[in-house]
Amino acid sequence: MHIEVLVEDASGAKLIESLLPKVIGSFGEPHTWRIHAYKGIGRLPEGLSNRADPAKRALLDQLPRLLVGYGKTPGIDAVLVVLDTDQRDCKAFLQELKDVFGRCDPAPVTMFRLAIEEIEAWLLGDRQALLTAYPKAKRDVLDRYKQDAVCGTWELLADVLYPGGSAAVKNVGWPLPGQIKHEWAERVGPNMNIDNNLSPSFAKFRDGLRRLVALAINGTGRAGK
Repeated sequence: MHIEVLVEDASGAKLIESLLPKVIGSFGEPHTWRIHAYKGIGRLPEGLSNRADPAKRALLDQLPRLLVGYGKTPGIDAVLVVLDTDQRDCKAFLQELKDVFGRCDPAPVTMFRLAIEEIEAWLLGDRQALLTAYPKAKRDVLDRYKQDAVCGTWELLADVLYPGGSAAVKNVGWPLPGQIKHEWAERVGPNMNIDNNLSPSFAKFRDGLRRLVALAINGTGRAGK
């Protein structure tokens, strides 16, 4: 199976790059994939139109156009879309994504997976991987985290890992937040034990992806829950 993977930013793509071989096996044995990192999450176009402005590089802005294109492209067996929920209602957001999928004709086999609240929750779901990568992490702050809570996830992880915490990161400003998120994914991802992760949204990603590659593709297209 060949999977096109759409992720909203470079740090998420780096983490997915580490996780895919752990979940479905080494590249080419037998599955293949290509990961596309976008410039943020953006927003779905009005009316869910697939005529997106090509200058907009945010994922949701391009999503209807991308799915329509993948549905017409031979050799693409499935599309995996990984997004942060941020402050959105998870069920409502997933329904919006399924509405986009429902307008595609032909539709690619598509699975949507949401990180609650941000993909850094998946890093926080594996405490041992975090501490292996960052032995000096602030464990007292880590102890206060409730898994998959909507709490300012990346900021909490910065309080755990970065000197001066999230306040210091915000004081410096962009591009530092993106740089440290990328570093976290690069250092923690390879250490992660995918079967012991405490994040419910990570478990849905892992289990859904395993189901996706296990099922025979019937060519009709299907949106993952």
